[in-house]
Amino acid sequence: MVYGAIDLHMRESQIRIVDAAGRVVREGRVPTTVARLVAVFDGHGPMRILVETGTESEWVAQALEAAGHEVIVADPNYAPMYAEIRRKVKTDRRDVVALSDANRHGWYRATHRVSRAQRDLRQVLRSRRHLVQLRSGTISLIRSLLRQEGYRLPSSSSERVPGRLAALALPAGLRETIAPLQRMVETLTTEIAAVDARLEGRAHSDPVVQRLQSVPGVGPVVALTFRAFVDDVSRFAHAGQVSAAIGLVPREDSSAERRHRGHITKAGPRELRSLLVQAAWSCWRSTASGALRAWVERLAGRRGKRIAVVALARRLSRILFALWRDQTVFDAATLAAA
Repeated sequence: MVYGAIDLHMRESQIRIVDAAGRVVREGRVPTTVARLVAVFDGHGPMRILVETGTESEWVAQALEAAGHEVIVADPNYAPMYAEIRRKVKTDRRDVVALSDANRHGWYRATHRVSRAQRDLRQVLRSRRHLVQLRSGTISLIRSLLRQEGYRLPSSSSERVPGRLAALALPAGLRETIAPLQRMVETLTTEIAAVDARLEGRAHSDPVVQRLQSVPGVGPVVALTFRAFVDDVSRFAHAGQVSAAIGLVPREDSSAERRHRGHITKAGPRELRSLLVQAAWSCWRSTASGALRAWVERLAGRRGKRIAVVALARRLSRILFALWRDQTVFDAATLAAA
């Protein structure tokens, strides 16, 4: 059997093919295109090809699988794959040599490959996040320009900002300066509303998302983002693994009798982590949260609100996982009895 490896880059990638004994069959650089990547591995029979996970990895894997090869998308943070903890000299050729050896010996950890449906959902959520960030940045700039001239824009939701601006008695010059920014806010608000309507439809048609939304404080965007991240609930053995993957568990440096736990790791998707913290604040304020609200208030009394809300976000991630796994909905009474 022969083994392949790709050190993948946007324009050109380093490839290497070795036989079962480790002898080099082919190596070199090729353009990162479907035609060239398929062609370079052609003629050697079906093989197992190892590629690191990244922006380009999924379409490359699909193209090579369609050509009859087995493709492993591997976790680049798995140290044994490179046979050393610290690489003092790093080049594309050294990397692809390490990848081909890892492929031949099985020194890799495959990552979860997200389904097509959830990849599409992630793209929609990512575009929405970018639109929201653009709108927030534009509104911040408008507020700054107004403050420089002694005016204040009253606090309001983003959707009401254009109306608030129109109500201000501004000099003609300042009004002209702000006009394109105001139009930009209006356009972005319209686009965000269109994306939200699309997401609402997706949430309504997905029974998993409907279950997740039964938790107080969890709306369509939070539920859909959690759904898109987890993708397949069976890939996590227990709820604690989900919290760890999202980065909501504390760092730990313990040895023998000494135990030290620090701030959360912040590993995994920052957006989902942020959304869960926002959901935790909403859950805390909700009267429907029942035992969760009582629990977080007791914790806040001992440790403070900031620590308590992160702890609640961690607990929400575990509840969402359990609801999905058990195909049930949130029940405050059951939680109180547990």
